[in-house]
Amino acid sequence: MAIAPRQNLDSEFDTPQASPGFLLWYTTNRWQASQRAALRPFGLTHVQFVALASLVWLKNKRVINQRDLASFASIDPMMTSQVLRSLEAKNLIVRSQDPLDKRAWLLSATEAGTELANQAIVAVERCDEEFFSRLIDVEAFVEQLKALSAIEEA
Repeated sequence: MAIAPRQNLDSEFDTPQASPGFLLWYTTNRWQASQRAALRPFGLTHVQFVALASLVWLKNKRVINQRDLASFASIDPMMTSQVLRSLEAKNLIVRSQDPLDKRAWLLSATEAGTELANQAIVAVERCDEEFFSRLIDVEAFVEQLKALSAIEEA
């Protein structure tokens, strides 16, 4: 006897909107779209902004190499390499070989890169403020996100 093919998704949730995973995916896509719009005037993609802002953020704390930046910003190492090449082509960062490890690249933001990151962060934070304004308690939401991501302070 043949088993009839399933006609519906066999989910524990009645609707996609009841699934935390679906809601996170949907909300993340909406948030990323708002970030892209906020960053468009600066000529940066979101991942370029994250890499540049992370580099500027970390530069006073320690010497940063490409691997450190990828890890800190949670960017795929291959994507990091491509993003850094594009930022370098725009004269926003400088990559130099690590004298202690010829396989590693040390990174620094140029003056123009630091300035652009500081201009863009204003737009990004304004965008975040508007996007998250529907929340009753943003600080509690941030703590919940930290718990989900297991992120630690830089």
